[in-house]
Amino acid sequence: MSALRFSDTISAVLTDDVLVITIDNAPVNALSADVRIGLMAALDHVEHRSAIASIVLTGAGSTFIGGADIKEFGKPPVEPHLPDVITRIESFAKPVAAAINGAALGGGLEVALACHRRHAAPSAKLGLPEVKLGIVPGAGGTQRLPRLIGIAAAIDMIANGRIISTPEALKLGIVDGVSEGAVLTDAIADIKGINASSLRRTGTLSIPSETTETIDKAAADALRKARGQRAPAEAVRLVRLAATAALAEGLAEERRTFMELRDSEEAAALRHVFFAERAAGKIEGLEAVAPRKIETVGIVGTGLMGSGIAVAALNGGYRIIGVEQNAEAAEKGRERIVGILDKALQSGRLDADGREDRLGRLSVTADMQQLAQADIVIEAVFDDLTVKTELFQRLDTIVRADAILATNTSYLDPDVIAAATARPARVVGLHFFSPAHIMRLLEVVNCKETRPDVLASALAFAKRLGKLAIVSGVTEGFIGNRIFSAYRREAEYMVEDGASPQEIDAALEAYGFPMGPFAVFDMAGLEIAWARRKRQAATRDPSERYVVIPDRLCEAGRFGQKTGLGWYAYPDGKRTIDSAVTEIIEAARTEKGIAPRPFSTDEIVFRLLKAMTTEGEALLAEGIAARSSDIDLVMINGYGFPASKGGPMFAAGRL
Repeated sequence: MSALRFSDTISAVLTDDVLVITIDNAPVNALSADVRIGLMAALDHVEHRSAIASIVLTGAGSTFIGGADIKEFGKPPVEPHLPDVITRIESFAKPVAAAINGAALGGGLEVALACHRRHAAPSAKLGLPEVKLGIVPGAGGTQRLPRLIGIAAAIDMIANGRIISTPEALKLGIVDGVSEGAVLTDAIADIKGINASSLRRTGTLSIPSETTETIDKAAADALRKARGQRAPAEAVRLVRLAATAALAEGLAEERRTFMELRDSEEAAALRHVFFAERAAGKIEGLEAVAPRKIETVGIVGTGLMGSGIAVAALNGGYRIIGVEQNAEAAEKGRERIVGILDKALQSGRLDADGREDRLGRLSVTADMQQLAQADIVIEAVFDDLTVKTELFQRLDTIVRADAILATNTSYLDPDVIAAATARPARVVGLHFFSPAHIMRLLEVVNCKETRPDVLASALAFAKRLGKLAIVSGVTEGFIGNRIFSAYRREAEYMVEDGASPQEIDAALEAYGFPMGPFAVFDMAGLEIAWARRKRQAATRDPSERYVVIPDRLCEAGRFGQKTGLGWYAYPDGKRTIDSAVTEIIEAARTEKGIAPRPFSTDEIVFRLLKAMTTEGEALLAEGIAARSSDIDLVMINGYGFPASKGGPMFAAGRL
């Protein structure tokens, strides 16, 4: 039988008495208006045809349904609405199965939950991640999922926006089977054995029994992680409602909440972040540039940063050659890398086979000549210009002419490093954030002489590592550290003028930062910034305002958490206000004749946002950052700016 077509994106083929309906809306089979119209038309077709006994829904390509259509974001909804399509599927008189061939996310999982049977491919991913866009599931997810897996597990998935694997989905009871072969074949065979008179409709199921303590703990954990965001809190409330409300009542309240959150500032900010990430990968001038092939990665220096980079590259499937100064250092470097993999194994993020596979692709040596095999070499050595330039000059004599050289410097000028090499066009900056195997952000620095294919290769490498790559031009500190320096400077000005470190930290934490600036300074260590200030002292403009308080802290041996003393004291590791710091601050004010004044929470937040956006505007004007949304992504993913506020550039436009 030839394929039936119900819309541009919905087709179907009859296999015996099972109609296989395929959603084909590239790239992710999003639930567009055309998909919804086509599904309704297909259901109409099946309803009155006795030759069709049942339905299997599946997706074209490697995705089941990736969620809502982003083209419809911010626009009035178009009929048929998704909740109506899903209700129709669940109440359909004939058996409907989902053959989950790939990702079933958001509305895609809600469609699957409405089906009477669900089979998944081993590689499929399932989740309701709507809270990451500042909303809640709007087509039954908060009411149907807890009826399948219980309140606590549903809170964990929905309020945290957690995406799970097929094995976990099977364990929880979301799917009925995992297909080792063809998921479509298994779903067809399974649905043929289902009696239409006894269909398992998710919305009619009773909530599984569990203790109040279990539910309360799941809710408390989710709310703690949310740090005041509204969508996760509403998700918790709606999932709890499923235990006490009839399905129709719960669905109505879910939809009302969804519509309300959709128009909120939080949702607008998170939509901005979503689209910003899509835009970040589009680099002008690279559209037709092919990246070089990278299979072997050399890493010089296997300390904290280098070992993290090595693990990230191992996770990306690369072969790694780590190089250290001597055999003893090489052995310690290998131990650090193995230690990170062992922790991943213990936590369940990695299985034993995965660990062995990674170790099989790892070598750490004191023989730098081994780097002749590398397609790219990343230096992760001490951040000193002489050390790095001498290393790159030596690498010039070892690596192939087509190998890429990447510097991980945070503040040094990569153009100077590149100029010291025989082939500056192959040099690029890769500024990883620590710990490099965990932090998602990677600033890719496009140096003055960097060839387009080298930049394209660095971006392809970052993508395979699962990093969010943001291209930066060359400037001190690149995008993130330059803005962070302005943020630090403004915070120190306010301390000198009368605010206390704890008042500033409290204001920023109330705004949504996980930690305020002074707590962050202590965690990172104060000595690095101190050394930088001392290097700059000779060239500093004497008319520029300079706050000596951080220097006084360092002179007193207060380097942060590692020494137990910084802007705060840390008895037993707990952050506490220290009167000695207050005395240092007061003495500095007295020296300058500054009469301290009070600062409101709003003024503190406004001034710090203003400092960040002013520096951001300068980065745009200088061409260092390509777009303001790139700056927002850097500050969110590297410096703790709350995603629910959209980043400093977005937030400034909403003040």
